[in-house]
Amino acid sequence: MNERSIRGLFVIAVLALLAGCGSDTSQSGKSAGAKKTLSITWAAWPPADVLATMAREWGAANNVEIKTEFIPWSDFKDKIYAEFEKKSGKYDIVIGDSQWTGKGASEGHYLDITDWLKGLPNFSEIEPAALTSYCEYPRGSGRYFAAPCELDACGFAYRKDWFEDAKEKEAFKAKYNRELEVPKTWAELKDIAEFFHRPDQKQYGISLFTDNGQYDAVTMGFMQVMLAYGGNFCDQEFKVDGQINSKQSVEALTFYKSLCAFMPPDSEHFYHRQCLDAHENGSVAMSMHFFALMPELTDPEKCKCAKATGFFAAPAGPAGRFASLGGTGFSIMKHTTPEKQQLARRFIQWFLQTENQKKWGSYPGCFSANMKANSDPAVFSAAPFNVAFHDTLPLLRDFYNTPEYAELMQSCQEHWHAALYGKETPQQALDLVAKEHTEIHKKAGVLK
Repeated sequence: MNERSIRGLFVIAVLALLAGCGSDTSQSGKSAGAKKTLSITWAAWPPADVLATMAREWGAANNVEIKTEFIPWSDFKDKIYAEFEKKSGKYDIVIGDSQWTGKGASEGHYLDITDWLKGLPNFSEIEPAALTSYCEYPRGSGRYFAAPCELDACGFAYRKDWFEDAKEKEAFKAKYNRELEVPKTWAELKDIAEFFHRPDQKQYGISLFTDNGQYDAVTMGFMQVMLAYGGNFCDQEFKVDGQINSKQSVEALTFYKSLCAFMPPDSEHFYHRQCLDAHENGSVAMSMHFFALMPELTDPEKCKCAKATGFFAAPAGPAGRFASLGGTGFSIMKHTTPEKQQLARRFIQWFLQTENQKKWGSYPGCFSANMKANSDPAVFSAAPFNVAFHDTLPLLRDFYNTPEYAELMQSCQEHWHAALYGKETPQQALDLVAKEHTEIHKKAGVLK
């Protein structure tokens, strides 16, 4: 997910946008004495550039030197987990994946910030889904080990010019007996992908997340479809058999496999970069993306169909409508000093202030967890995909955030990819995932 090529979009307007936003209203002026330091690490992607600018504005106003280290997504987890193992104080704040919360909390790497977070003056403005998905561990406990930073979710881009073409609309209605419009269901999405799939013209129906090697690619792509068809990872007691390999899950994986027939050639290893490229070169009718990376699709210098691109939230299935959650939260490291922990609280509290959340959310690709900020017209209309993103907020669902999530995800990555490309049947793949997840849960002691 290292999207260095799109950083230029973010940098030009940031300084003007954020000018004057550095005052820490919880403190009276700059701290006296020697300048303090605060170290922050995150993945190397465009929102990190915006965060760095905001953090340095705050630092300049509060006599704090901000040190940032942004790590390519491909290496981010391994490098942070290595710091976990060393229990080092290298970083004061880790802006970590939502799925890391269980490991960070249960192994004593992340500070419990429950009382402090609940005591913030505008705590009630935080999206409940963001608290549950990015901050809380265990789920439903009301204990918080992170504060929301960047919300994100899976959504879709589409070719408005193709959808609105009079001849295409007429032909589609003649074939499917309904209007050609943004799909409301996964079944409608498949019909549209089939209709626009014309390989002889180097035109294709859709691009999806399919890869098994790039972190969570096929897991994030398929998970939302599985849930929409009525499948699930496990029940409340972590029982997996009959849930993830249910009839509904098999139907969902069979369906997702059928969508792959309408992708461009050599699409067995598609994730962010490949889906962006497929849309930018003008060859696909619809494409799956995380919203935080969609600014690139609105840049005419990068995307040949930028002016003809529209956006929509994940469609519904027989059992409901869901979208795979992305994004990250601020966690304060227990391995740093109490002084640095307090400094981290000060910065995060400032960042979460409503006016600063409006600034954050007004920049394309930066999404706030603050409900009041999100209702601001300037935030809501900051980018053409923001309406679809806000439609997605009630649909968010995440993968496991337990300490064993990496093992659980690797099982999904391996077998779901195998099912998509004929190495296993959907039933075989899901039975194997169920078996492996059961063993992982038993080893972890959460399932007898």
